[in-house]
Amino acid sequence: MIVLVMFLMECLPRSIVSWNTMIAGYTQSGEDVQALKLFQRMHREGRQLTEFTLSSTICACAAKYAINECKQLHTIAFKLALDSNSFVGTAILDVYAKCNMIKDACWVFEKMPDKTLVAWSSLFAGYVQNGLHKEALCLFRNAQREGVKLTEFTLSAIISACASLALKIEGTQLHAVIVKCGFHGNFLAASLVDVYARCGQIEKSYALFAYMEQKNVVIWNAMIGGFSRHAHSWEAMILFEKMHQLRIFPNEVTYLSMLSLCSHAGLVEEGRHYFNLLISDRTVEPNVLHYSCMVDVLGRSGKTDEAWKLLHKMPFEPTASMWGSLLGSCRNYNNSDLARIAAEQLFQLEPDNGGNHVLLSNVYAASGNWENVLMARKYLKDSGAKKEMGRSWIEAKGKIHVFVVGERKHPAITDIYNKLEEIYHDMKKIAHITKIECDLHDVHDDQKEDLLKHHSEKLALAFGLISLPPNIPIIIHKNLRICGDCHSFMKVAAHITKRLFIVRDTNRFHHFKDGSCSCGDFW
Repeated sequence: MIVLVMFLMECLPRSIVSWNTMIAGYTQSGEDVQALKLFQRMHREGRQLTEFTLSSTICACAAKYAINECKQLHTIAFKLALDSNSFVGTAILDVYAKCNMIKDACWVFEKMPDKTLVAWSSLFAGYVQNGLHKEALCLFRNAQREGVKLTEFTLSAIISACASLALKIEGTQLHAVIVKCGFHGNFLAASLVDVYARCGQIEKSYALFAYMEQKNVVIWNAMIGGFSRHAHSWEAMILFEKMHQLRIFPNEVTYLSMLSLCSHAGLVEEGRHYFNLLISDRTVEPNVLHYSCMVDVLGRSGKTDEAWKLLHKMPFEPTASMWGSLLGSCRNYNNSDLARIAAEQLFQLEPDNGGNHVLLSNVYAASGNWENVLMARKYLKDSGAKKEMGRSWIEAKGKIHVFVVGERKHPAITDIYNKLEEIYHDMKKIAHITKIECDLHDVHDDQKEDLLKHHSEKLALAFGLISLPPNIPIIIHKNLRICGDCHSFMKVAAHITKRLFIVRDTNRFHHFKDGSCSCGDFW
């Protein structure tokens, strides 16, 4: 059809309408390069440019993430005094947001005299896509104050922000807003299932899932992903089988969730089973993420050599994530030789990621090779790579409280340390021993114990115990993997206090109750 229209355009007299129609047609049909070429031709010929010309062409830039072309079009729009037009401004904002230029997107948004619903939605999505979840929530509150009409797309973006920040109260409030607005879309429903699971409320997540009569694959994926994060492996497997029975066909996300749960639960044979199902499924194309998960399945179970072989025979170039997974496995199973090879690959792929240097240093430290530890740490310092600081946070009385190791700035810090000492005192009565091997500094054992004592998740737990009612779970979130000593501490503390602790680290949710953890000490 596009070819026919182009032929007619060449034969018939051209007008602004025909040019604009042609550019819009190319953009809407995914022919973004052709849309840009046609605009360039139109501009060369000195044709009049309108807000419709520019907005359609800029939309083509958004589809192909063509930031340089968008900047040029922004300049043209400014010269023609069309940059404040709602269509043009919204299109520019959308490109900047998608290309991680969120400050520029905000600047365009602030300059728009008439902020359309699409503009608000684009900025919401931009904040969430760029990981600026707090800013997305602030924007949402501003939109509510200004009476901006809510859409399913807007609410879905904000729910994603709540899920990433694990804001339980805000997530519940948004659920109420959705019910009040009468929205029933599958995408929103899946977002709600996801937010409850990410906030540690897996029971509410499943109750919502079970309540829905019509469920598409996105909703099933959200629930399977929730079970996976909470170490409910068998429940996830049952759902997978139920999908087959109901002829709801799994997609790439479904298989990814199943492989991920097998990885974090140490289910090697089950992991092989789902990977083989994926390979034989003609409706789904295995991608690099699936292979990355399978490498993790093998590596976490100590099969580092088999993971290494898979890396070399798969139809993709190994990614930083794969090498990082292999390096982590080498640390757990004390394979220094393979760790060094994996680290060298990581340093090439991610030269600015200090975490890779730290992980290699930890491999050497675990085997007592302090000379190589010093060498690895010196290389980290010389490279200028940044190490991410560990943080834990907890929600109490509508506020997020963030802790770092050895925290001293919190207003309740004295009470927090007193509570922590009280817990350790009770632990000594039952002969709990600190796992000093989890501290990888070359110092005396007493110093190791002191360093481990004030890890951020322990401080967050102590704060939760003095701040939250005894009848509710204490939910803590951490940006790094929980260490072995903190994991052991949480189990014993849960037994002593008779409370449920839920800790979400980078791998999964850990439910500590009566002296045990839902992960079965495998994470």
